[in-house]
Formats: sequence, C-alpha cells, structure tokens
Amino acid sequence: MAQLSGLRVLVVEDEMMVSMLIEDMLADLGCTVVGPASRLDEAMELVEGAELDCAVLDVNLGGQPIFPLADLLRARGAPFAFATGYGDAGLRDVDRGTPVLQKPFREGDLARVLGELRAKVG
Repeated sequence: MAQLSGLRVLVVEDEMMVSMLIEDMLADLGCTVVGPASRLDEAMELVEGAELDCAVLDVNLGGQPIFPLADLLRARGAPFAFATGYGDAGLRDVDRGTPVLQKPFREGDLARVLGELRAKVG
C-alpha cells in the first residue's frame, strides 16, 4: 500500500481497544496517526491545530454524535470516513455518500477506504 505511505489520518474513536487496533492498522499501512481523540472537543482542537490529510470518525462518541466534527472537516475540504456498527443508518442526509467502515473491519477494508480518501486529498 505504498500510495498510503505518509498519509496523515486523524483517528476519532472512544473505545480504547478499537482505537489502538486502528492505530496499528494505520502504522502497518505506512500512515501517520493524528491523535487519536476519544472526545468531540479533543477532536475539534486537533482539527484546528494539526496537519491532517483525512480522518476516520467513530459516529458515536459515548452518546455524543460526531457530526459537528464532520461539518468542520467538510468545511475545510478534508475527506473523512465514518466507522460505525450501524452502517449508514445513523447518518444524516448530508453525510450520504461518505465512505463508511462497518465495524468490525479489517485492515484491507481500512486500506480500501483510505485509498478513496487519498484520491480526494488536494
């Protein structure tokens, strides 16, 4: 997956074990992990202050929806994917068409979605 090497990926996930798994997958793919963030406010601060190419967002952070962060990333032109166990059922209309990683997912699924996001990076 040489085309993913160096890709800066923001990870927003509130379950520590899932977050660590995603970080390991990203490292295996040659990506640079930004964060991770487990809370919405923490993730918003990272987007404001860190350089990133794209993001993988857990849709639900301890009962708090991720949508304000999705809106911020969209406004900045940073592509992202949602990670959820609910498919696109929990997404808003504006988020239809955004890549969705169905939990649990494998490294190959993550690589495929990151490839889609990489193509959208300016």
